[in-house]
Amino acid sequence: MSKNDINDVKNSAEEAKAPQAKKDTFFDSLVVAVVIAMVIKGLLLQTYQIPSESMVGTLLKGDFILLNRLSYLGSGPDRGDVVVFEYPLDPSKDFIKRVIGTPGDKIELKDKTIYVNGVAQPEAYKQVNGMMSMPGELSSKDNFPQFTVPAGKYFMMGDNRDNSYDSRFWGFVDKKAIKGRAVLIYWSLKTPEYNSAWSKFPLSVFRFLNPAYDRFERFFKPIR
Repeated sequence: MSKNDINDVKNSAEEAKAPQAKKDTFFDSLVVAVVIAMVIKGLLLQTYQIPSESMVGTLLKGDFILLNRLSYLGSGPDRGDVVVFEYPLDPSKDFIKRVIGTPGDKIELKDKTIYVNGVAQPEAYKQVNGMMSMPGELSSKDNFPQFTVPAGKYFMMGDNRDNSYDSRFWGFVDKKAIKGRAVLIYWSLKTPEYNSAWSKFPLSVFRFLNPAYDRFERFFKPIR
């Protein structure tokens, strides 16, 4: 075999390997991208679906939200933040509410109006049913006397004040139980009527394919 023949064989072998090398590079890049996405989801972002109406005024049942898990690494949440946290009476469950009182705040509720450090809060996001307030002697839902939020604790309330199970009934949330700040609604689906075919499995799983159930106006809406 001549020297030229040897070079031809070598070149042919290298050309045969090139497509495989390109395929391996693409596969490696895909793996890296998946790993990065998993790390981002695990460390930075987390997704949730809103299961109830306790945050109506800001969030609707069927909203899909993104949670920033790094929001409070250096400090606690600010008053007014919407946060996800472990339910104090059962840490296996996650709740989403709005921060009403931070450590050291003096909180009081008078006829459905929240006072923080003696100042009535405007709370444009708040929803109430318009019914007469319940006396504080009967329930803490609409009235409770002033108290101070302890160090390291937070007082939470739902925006849908007459339909929210929150700190008025079970107390404070510890800072370490707060998982992050809700920052974005990325998808939103209406719940089909009970007697609708779309409420039955398997159609319920694919209702996003029916434009009647997609709340497009809520897609990529910031949470404030």
